[in-house]
Amino acid sequence: MRLQEPKSKQPKPPEPKPPKAPEPAAPSRRSSPFGLMRSVALSLVGGTAIVGLLAGYAFWRSGPRFLEGMKLMLAPPPPEESVDLRTVVVQQVQEASELTTAVFTMEAVVPAVSDRTFAGYTIGQTNLLYIAYGEVRAGIDLSDLTTEDVAIERTDSDSVITLILPSPRLLDSKIDVTRSRVYDYSRGFLNLGPDRAPQLQTLAQTSALTQIEQAACEQGILDQANSQARLVLGQLIGSLDYGRVRVETQLPDSCGRLAESAS
Repeated sequence: MRLQEPKSKQPKPPEPKPPKAPEPAAPSRRSSPFGLMRSVALSLVGGTAIVGLLAGYAFWRSGPRFLEGMKLMLAPPPPEESVDLRTVVVQQVQEASELTTAVFTMEAVVPAVSDRTFAGYTIGQTNLLYIAYGEVRAGIDLSDLTTEDVAIERTDSDSVITLILPSPRLLDSKIDVTRSRVYDYSRGFLNLGPDRAPQLQTLAQTSALTQIEQAACEQGILDQANSQARLVLGQLIGSLDYGRVRVETQLPDSCGRLAESAS
């Protein structure tokens, strides 16, 4: 008789658990305006604190140099100054006011006569002979110089300054009374001529000055003034080291105007 083997007990499969119900989602919270402002304020406060810490650290490390740097950053830059070279040239040249570049001296013998008349007839005559020593100065009045008379041309290597001078003229003329004298004075026969020594001496001086100015003009005193002015001012401006200098002169308008105005 065959014995039957007991059947192995198989484990029962676990019973499935019922699915959990999903938890309800938390309701979404909308950001309120006050919360946003608070976040911004906190950010600003934090940034300011960080900047302050950095500034304090920089000040501690650099000390006075930090303050100097801050001053340079906050202070406006100084304005750029520009100098008009033409004005500088005019100021340097005008320091002389007048430039005497030629002097003419001459000794002249001038007679002066005065008659005494009666009924249309000359009954006496006074003669004065005067030896006059005169001097005439010619040059350029630099006070007439303006910035329009100065031209500046700049090149890659240097600058060229062109100065146009005013016309030369007679600056002064005079009789040196300390070196002049009355050579002869005569009132004629029986001293019938009028006693007019001071008046005749003044007349002789005026006539002598006219002759001396005329002789100076004939000797080319204004041309000499131009030549000397070109040389003197060229050396003056050249010594200022502004560049190459070119001095131009003008022809004189006339000569002897001092004598014409005095007559």
